[in-house]
Amino acid sequence: MHIETERKFLVRDDSYKAGAVESHRIRQGYIAHDSGRSVRVRIRDDQGFLTVKGPFLGEASRPEWEKEISRPEAEDLFLLCKPGRVDKTRWIVPEGTGRFFEVDEFHGDNEGLVMAEIELGSEEEAFSHPSWLGEEVTGDKQYYNSYLARIPYKDW
Repeated sequence: MHIETERKFLVRDDSYKAGAVESHRIRQGYIAHDSGRSVRVRIRDDQGFLTVKGPFLGEASRPEWEKEISRPEAEDLFLLCKPGRVDKTRWIVPEGTGRFFEVDEFHGDNEGLVMAEIELGSEEEAFSHPSWLGEEVTGDKQYYNSYLARIPYKDW
C-alpha cells in the first residue's frame, strides 16, 4: 500500500491550460465515505478504477490502494455508489522538478470550481508555485471529492 501525500489549491485562472501535456475526463462516485476513509469508483476516459483511501496520517498524507478494473466493472459498481457524483476534466501540468500538478475543472453541480493538487514525497517537500496557483485548501474537507459528491459547489 502506498502513502499519498497531496496538497490542494484553488486555481486563479485558466493559464495552466497552456502548459498542460494531457487531459482526461473523469467521473467518480463513492461506495463509502466515513471517518476519513473512502471507497471510490472512477472512470477516467475508458479505464475503470477502484480506490480505497484510509484516514489522514498528517494534514496531507493518507494510505491509498488503487486497482484498475474494466469499464463495465466500474459501470456496475456505480450502481452501488451513494447518491452524488463528481464529473471533471483533469489537466496534467508539469511542475518543473519532475512532479505534475493535476488541475481539476469541475462540471455539473460543481461547475465553476477549479482546483489543483500535487502529489509529493513528503509534507515538507518544496515545489514551484506558478502564478495560476491560488489559495491552499489542503485539509479543508469541503474541497475533497467525497464531500463535493454529497454537497456540491453549487449548494455552498
